[in-house]
Amino acid sequence: MASRKLALGLTAARRLRSRSTVLVLSSPLLEGSTSTSHVAQSTGDAPGPSAVDYRSILPEDEYHKLADETIHDLLEKLEEYGDSLQMDGFDIDYGNQVLTLRLGELGTYVVNKQTPNRQIWLSSPRLSTFVHSGPSRFDWDAPTNGWIYRRTGANLVELLQKEIGELCGTPVELS
Repeated sequence: MASRKLALGLTAARRLRSRSTVLVLSSPLLEGSTSTSHVAQSTGDAPGPSAVDYRSILPEDEYHKLADETIHDLLEKLEEYGDSLQMDGFDIDYGNQVLTLRLGELGTYVVNKQTPNRQIWLSSPRLSTFVHSGPSRFDWDAPTNGWIYRRTGANLVELLQKEIGELCGTPVELS
């Protein structure tokens, strides 16, 4: 009997997760507008805000152009930096749209494209930089002409320049 109740409960939970949620919001700020309410629709398994349609923010071809330019510029400048630096374990590699910078015992940086989100992701060995787990997600910001981490406002190139220079003990120019 208990297993049947559990099965019925799981079935009901699945049905609830698969339905759309529609919220109708009234706002006194909208008085005088032609509409007295706004409709926000969310679909999916998780509660919370709807997923952003990144295609409407930055077209895919423009995203690839900007992300590829940024990653290739970083690759060239980091290769030059590595040639001038005497450090065991310094290695830079680029393949499959992933830039990997190894700094020996100091750690590894990984910079890669995330096309569906129109982002560049960064994994950093510096634990103090980020208070969350996982990669940091940088979005293109046209007004600043750079990749910006929305949680902190950090610029990708400036952040890498600061961290790598501090870790290696020698300033690096990446911009």
